[in-house]
Parts: sequence; structure tokens; C-alpha cells
Amino acid sequence: MLKKILPILLALTVLLTACGSQGTPTMAPADVEGTAVAAAWTVVAMTQAAIPTATQLPPTETPSPTPLPTFTAEPLIVPTLEPLTLPTNTSAPSDPNNCNKPLNVGEAGPTNPMRIENDTKGTIQWMSLNLATNAFGQCGAVSYNNLGPGSKTVIALPKGDWWFFAGITYKDGHTGNASGSCTIRIGDEDLLRIIVKDEVIRCAP
Repeated sequence: MLKKILPILLALTVLLTACGSQGTPTMAPADVEGTAVAAAWTVVAMTQAAIPTATQLPPTETPSPTPLPTFTAEPLIVPTLEPLTLPTNTSAPSDPNNCNKPLNVGEAGPTNPMRIENDTKGTIQWMSLNLATNAFGQCGAVSYNNLGPGSKTVIALPKGDWWFFAGITYKDGHTGNASGSCTIRIGDEDLLRIIVKDEVIRCAP
């Protein structure tokens, strides 16, 4: 830039000097050159000032990786188990006073002939005969099923006190129950009848 402006200024200075009045004192060539150089530097300074300065961009921040949250593991609590103790005897002793069991007829003493007679118009779906503890220390139940209307079934029962229960189904679909009791005494030898009515069961010679 300075190399282009300096020759122009020098030419203008020479021209002004040549055309000036001869009566006016002139500047020394050294002074003319200094003035031209000073003027040139002024133009250069003004030109540089007019050039917009580039605004320096702020440094771009490089994002740093965000640390992942840390988790503190809870201590593992292992429960203390009591040692398993197995029973030495897995079969519980039977209750001799519990008569809710099948009757052991062979150990219940002498028997007496009996005959179940269905004196209803329905079918005895089930009949349970339950012996209380007798003189031989035995008790329990025997059962019979599907005894039709008018049927007669001969059985043998040990001597003792008996309770009878029966469930009856009739032809029209309705059902009923019958119950009763009977004692077979020591010394009885003759056949006894167990007569099932619609609601009652009784013993008869």
C-alpha cells in the first residue's frame, strides 16, 4: 500500500514546487521528502484504522463427558436358616377313641345276622352303620350302597350299640335322609331286621 501512495505524493510535491511563485521561499528537498513520508504514513495509518478488525471468536468449549452416577451396592443379607429336623416317626399313633374309621369286624367279637330292608320307594344311595366302642374295644363303620326299593340285604354285625344313616334318591329326583339306632345284645342269635323308612331307621325281630 505504501509503495503505491508514495510515488503519487512525491509527484504532487514536485509539481507544486515547480508551479509556485519564484518570490516565495521554497522548502529544502529533505524537508519535502520528510513531509511526504509523514503524510504517507498518516494515510497508511488511516487506511489500517478503516479496515475492520476481525472479531476473535471465543474458544469453543469442548464438552467433557458427564460422569455416570455411581451406585453403592447394598450388602447382601443372607437369612440364617434353622436346620431342618425330620421327625423320627412319620406315622402318628391312632386315637383308639376315634371311631371315624372302617370297622375291624374280625376283632370286634361275635356277630349277629342282620337284614337291611329298604321300605321306601327310592334307592338307598349310601348307608353308613356305625358301631360305638363295644366290649371288645372296637368301633368304626361299615357301609353299603345302591340298595333298590324293596330290596333285602343280609349282613353280619358285631354286637354293640349301632347308629344308622342313609341317603335316599327317589324317582322324581328329590332326595331324603333317614337315621336311627339299634343295640345288638350279647346273647342275641336270631336275625334282626334293619328297616329303612323315608326318615327313620329302626330294628325289629
